[in-house]
Amino acid sequence: MVSELKKVFLSASIPLADRHPKYFDTADNTAIRDAVIALSRIVLPKAELVWGGHPSITPLIKLVLEKQQLKVEDRVTLYQSNFFSKFFPLENEYVEKIIRTDALADKISSLQLMRHKMIVENDFCAAIFIGGMEGVEDEYKLFKEAHPNVPIFPIASTGAASKILYVEENFENERLLTDFCYLPLFDDLFEEILGGE
Repeated sequence: MVSELKKVFLSASIPLADRHPKYFDTADNTAIRDAVIALSRIVLPKAELVWGGHPSITPLIKLVLEKQQLKVEDRVTLYQSNFFSKFFPLENEYVEKIIRTDALADKISSLQLMRHKMIVENDFCAAIFIGGMEGVEDEYKLFKEAHPNVPIFPIASTGAASKILYVEENFENERLLTDFCYLPLFDDLFEEILGGE
């Protein structure tokens, strides 16, 4: 049952070339993909993964769900704003539990609504930040405010917003910055958080 599973929040994206260079120039796209796949492999058998649909991330999670033959409806919740309905990836159709929030007057207010429902209105046991741009930084700030006692892990080795957060927020776990072996990294990070599941 979904209600019995712990929830893990994922904020991730692959930076685009036309956005701020501080994200694109430091991003390791291979590491971002590897980290999302590894996180999914560790978390999905034990918990529910919650994220805001990004066209570069949803297909990766779909791939892991198919390989692990898990019940999709029990393991993932995808949030999408109807403001971006024309750009939803085909892989969204694979996800049974999609929460679509209203399109408001503009992009910023539409995203704020979606992020509030996704982050503030859920209980989480952990949050992971991978790669990303402004949205990852915005979601980090909102998550930290809404869930001050929940463990947060910016995977700085993937670069971009996650590395910026790692440095600016003075994280001390060097593995988040230097470890590219994501399966054992996430296994260790989640051993205590999800170990009893």
